[in-house]
Amino acid sequence: MASSSLPFTSLPHHFVSPNKSTSKSVTISTSHRVVVRRIRASVSEKPYVPAPAVSDDGEAKLPVKKIPGSYGLPFVGALKDRLDYFYNQGRDEFFRSKIQKYNSTVFRTNMPPGPFISQDPKVVALLDGKSFPVLFDVTKVEKKDIFTGTYMPSTELTGGYRILSYLDPSEPKHAKLKQLMFYLLKSRRDQVIPEFQASYAELFETLEKELGEKGKSSFPVANDQAGFNFLCRAFFGTNPRDTELGTDGPSLISKWVLFQLGPVLSIGLPKCAEELLIHTFPLPPALVKKDYQRLYDFFYESSGSFLDEAEKMGISREEACHNLLFATCFNSFGGMKLFFPNLLKWIGRAGVKLHTDLSTEIRSAIRSNGGELTMAAMEQMPLMKSVVYEALRIEPPVPLQYGKAKKDFMIESHDAVFEVKEGEMLFGFQPFATKDPKIFERSLEFVPDRFIGDEGEKLLKHVLWSNGPENEEPTVGNKQCAGKDFVVLMSRLFVVELFRHYASLEIEVGKSALGAAVTVTSLKRATF
Repeated sequence: MASSSLPFTSLPHHFVSPNKSTSKSVTISTSHRVVVRRIRASVSEKPYVPAPAVSDDGEAKLPVKKIPGSYGLPFVGALKDRLDYFYNQGRDEFFRSKIQKYNSTVFRTNMPPGPFISQDPKVVALLDGKSFPVLFDVTKVEKKDIFTGTYMPSTELTGGYRILSYLDPSEPKHAKLKQLMFYLLKSRRDQVIPEFQASYAELFETLEKELGEKGKSSFPVANDQAGFNFLCRAFFGTNPRDTELGTDGPSLISKWVLFQLGPVLSIGLPKCAEELLIHTFPLPPALVKKDYQRLYDFFYESSGSFLDEAEKMGISREEACHNLLFATCFNSFGGMKLFFPNLLKWIGRAGVKLHTDLSTEIRSAIRSNGGELTMAAMEQMPLMKSVVYEALRIEPPVPLQYGKAKKDFMIESHDAVFEVKEGEMLFGFQPFATKDPKIFERSLEFVPDRFIGDEGEKLLKHVLWSNGPENEEPTVGNKQCAGKDFVVLMSRLFVVELFRHYASLEIEVGKSALGAAVTVTSLKRATF
């Protein structure tokens, strides 16, 4: 959730097959006449590299190479990379240009924020689908204090506690706190579907009202309120509107998140102002202390049974509440704030045929289950499920992942093997890994039915948004998102409710620091 990811508009140069060649060659005609073409060379051409050796099982052995790349001069190199990342090139081109420069999807670089927020911005970047998953292997990488990357926000922003997201599985509190999150999800599971339907029915009413009055409606604004209301109703049985928090929750959360993620965001300010205000020095936590206290008071008052369970596990009520707030507001609400607009964007752009197919499938499955939306009914919606997975693949809500090497070990890309040393920071840019054309056909396209059928399901191991493969499950011993299945369920419910109400829609898409700025311009009611 550190930032939203942007779709590619052309095939990345770093994924051009190495087997294709434009060099001259010797050809033999069908009449056995040999045609010899002149071969020219110069000292500027790359030297001949012999084919890799073949192992006993017939597979080519990848060459062992030194990790390419450079960190530049101290301070200067990190500052240059930061300016390139945010302004001179932009995030995607920053990575793409380095892949082209080093002819490798594994290389050394600096990552923002750099000076003076990050003590050490140097990373080894992993930008393909083969090398990236090492970031999930907690036997090889440590996850302590690297949730946000090469810097850690002040614990003053989280009540003085290191929250679950910043703990490594080897730390004693990790298992207790993650088990507590599992308890929350399990104990309130029966409330998810009805509360989602109620909250998003209100969202659709808001969209229709604004369309009637203005001819358009901002989806992110309505989604923020609906998403926060849903989470509070589903998890705690409390409607924020009926408390002192009122409708202020989303705005308070957005400000609080900015103080944590500002160093790795571009929020549209003039370059000099943005560099000075959020990229060079951390924002003072005191400026959001009162806002955070309002959120904390709401959660403390609303989650009595949850806090009782925490005490039984040996976790103080205060620490449990700060973790609950973070899991609800940063992880869950932040995910909905980022992913739902992106999901709507991809569905909206796909056109009327997909809309019609989804509406038909969804309404038919519900009718065949007695007119009620159930988990069983959603299992009978293969296109809907595939659309959600495809959106998570093409634009994952958490694009940046980190891990610090626990020991010396070897990392494989598609083309080579590289040695990393103990203590080196590894970084992965997930949108490149999940759009790897050596794994996914038409990797840059939104393909709604990509994950349908046996062959489609096999690809789920390459959907990595949850800090782990989609076909694996979170445990207390790994760092995969505790709410992985909950996020997938929410996303499915969003698509289902959208096409229960409407046969098609039209949208406009703009840019935003977090998620897509989607404006709904038309909603066509379903009539069948």
